[in-house]
Amino acid sequence: MDGKGGKSESVKNKVEKIRRFISRSAYVLLYKTLAAFHAVPVITFVMVLGLIAGSVTGVELAECSERIHTLEVVNAENAEEEPTELHAQSAVLMDADSGRILFEKNGSEIRPMASTTKIMTCILALEYGNLEEKVTVSKEAAKQPKVRLGMREGQRFELRDLLNSLMLESHNDSAVAIAEHISGSVESFADLMNRKAKSIGLHHTHFVTPNGLDGENEGGAHQTTAEDLAAIMKYCIWNSPKRDLFLEITETNEYQFSDLDGVSHYQCHNHNAFLQMMDGAISGKTGFTSKAGYCYVGALKRENRCYIVALLGCGWPNHKNYKWEDTRKLMEYGLKNYSYQNVWKEIPTKQVKIADGVSKEDGIYFDAYVYTMLKTEEKAMEVLMKKGEKMNVRVTMQNDLKAPVRKYQQIGTVRYELGGKTWKVIPIVSDRTVLVRTFRVCAEAVLEKWMLNIININD
Repeated sequence: MDGKGGKSESVKNKVEKIRRFISRSAYVLLYKTLAAFHAVPVITFVMVLGLIAGSVTGVELAECSERIHTLEVVNAENAEEEPTELHAQSAVLMDADSGRILFEKNGSEIRPMASTTKIMTCILALEYGNLEEKVTVSKEAAKQPKVRLGMREGQRFELRDLLNSLMLESHNDSAVAIAEHISGSVESFADLMNRKAKSIGLHHTHFVTPNGLDGENEGGAHQTTAEDLAAIMKYCIWNSPKRDLFLEITETNEYQFSDLDGVSHYQCHNHNAFLQMMDGAISGKTGFTSKAGYCYVGALKRENRCYIVALLGCGWPNHKNYKWEDTRKLMEYGLKNYSYQNVWKEIPTKQVKIADGVSKEDGIYFDAYVYTMLKTEEKAMEVLMKKGEKMNVRVTMQNDLKAPVRKYQQIGTVRYELGGKTWKVIPIVSDRTVLVRTFRVCAEAVLEKWMLNIININD
């Protein structure tokens, strides 16, 4: 091969051959090669390399240093006291983006959830089914109690139509028909619901029925918490691959359909009155049983903020409107008191000396160093915070290290802490590899450089 590219490739090939040759037996190779070329007295050279190499050592981490920076929100709107006198026995206001609980009243208390169950039924049907699939009504589905579509055994519907029946009118028979279609039985579908609950990190939720009617099996009673219910809604509107379809269905005001034989015709009206109560309301589901009381879970998106409210045990007859009062109060509290703040803390690059180390960048005759870098491409971090809240940024760093150190090896952390909980952890890593300063490493480096010089001279 001719030209500069050919010469460069030739040199690389020669160097690579030398490296492989050296790695077989560096000590013997060094002695024989240097003796043959009479470059320097061998014994003197070996002694010098011995001094350069120093002692052989393994990984050892020195004591860590820690710096804490506090960032306080000062430019939010005038903060108000937390909501009081809520009707709900359990209530939660959640940031849909992060899942952070912004307000809670008995948020972790376990309670029945009534038809708010149906948001899980809907999202699973969307994820495991197809809207055009044909659903045949079983005897079990047809005999479900009110509220019901009034379907008959043997009737056939499109899955799309039954999902609108489920979410707009909260029909219990539609829920069972959907569950049996997706999983073959109510029991199998309940297992699917519980697996999904665990997969999204819920620990206090147990499903028995797809419609929210009270029930119990060997796993326990049909129940959840306000925190878990908000988390289910977060999954439905924020994380699920079918979130757009879920929002489309739950935002529909009126819906008409027929069974597949065209014999029976139905009309559905959305009973989520909150959709018309506040600008930005995007989804929600009501629920009621005599045991659960009135329940509600809903979401509101305004500007760049999205909130979820979950209410359990929010009154009994005749207090049907308590849930709307509580929802509005919590949503307004979130809108007025929380705003996005950039809490990103720029961490200066630090030089860290590596004891007993050798790096390609520093060479064998000098101390080895690594430079710190953050293992992220982020340059900003927006967090929904309330006036007066403080974000602690805790920087922990290993002051000194001993070789070997790998490139991108973690040598510290930047920990963001909000409200006593860890918000995010970003690793601090090294920018290069540093080997242990041994005779062999030094010999290989010297010999490689020496042979490369000879190649360059000859070429």
